[in-house]
Amino acid sequence: MKPERREFPVEGLTLVGDYWRAEDPVGTVLLLHGGGQTRHSWYRTAERLAANRWNALNMDARGHGESSWANDGDYSIDALQSDLATVVATLGEPPVFVGASMGGSTALVAQGERALGRGLVLVDIVPKLEMAGVDKIQAFLTANLDGFATVEDAAKVVSAYNPHRKRPPTPDGLKKNLRLRADGRWYWHWDPEFMLNIDDEPRRQVREERMRAAAAAVRVPTMLVRGKQSDLLSDEGVRDLLELIPHTRYTDVTGAGHMVAGDDNDVFTEHLLGFLDEVAARG
Repeated sequence: MKPERREFPVEGLTLVGDYWRAEDPVGTVLLLHGGGQTRHSWYRTAERLAANRWNALNMDARGHGESSWANDGDYSIDALQSDLATVVATLGEPPVFVGASMGGSTALVAQGERALGRGLVLVDIVPKLEMAGVDKIQAFLTANLDGFATVEDAAKVVSAYNPHRKRPPTPDGLKKNLRLRADGRWYWHWDPEFMLNIDDEPRRQVREERMRAAAAAVRVPTMLVRGKQSDLLSDEGVRDLLELIPHTRYTDVTGAGHMVAGDDNDVFTEHLLGFLDEVAARG
């Protein structure tokens, strides 16, 4: 099974996605990656969703992967959720949102403020985050803006950031997240402007408050998936989300960190399919 390449024009940009068409589908799942990732992080999950009667669309967010970079450097939550609303309008039905980190923040705000979907899955993201974990991610994303001499060098950096993740036998899979430029160096497959305007404390506070308000307005079936070894989510942050969305189904993935879908993709997908069965049963 192979996906169809889709392109979506949004506000002068073009977003690129892979659309997996299922036989006799019961609905559509829209998969949204985290900051600094690409749509390929969802490849195996999307493939299994299609095999289980769910159409799946995994998107490159603006400034990431093959999607256009924003000339004005606008990667705000407003821009991201506006992009999401445009894509949803082309589907002809409300999807189930599955969002990791940045993608989860986008989906949560879009659902709470616009009620665009029929279900919501938040992957290692809640309104109240651990700032030490946030700072660690930002340090990783901004550490090598001058690129890498080899793909192996990039793999070493990723391995140091995720020491608990089993390292693949070759680093070739990373090429989907890198670009080889004319200077012979490999660069991350996203716009550096995305991380050059790092949130300061006041903006972080505003974002948290906005996400909490959005969460309180969510009425669709919801699931929170936490990587047990994540340094971004605390027990307190999880409790806060469960109080804001009391009907949330909550699960930990043992052995996984912040990048839950990549750390333990098959286990994550099993949890997701179980949740989607419940969504389908509700009609």
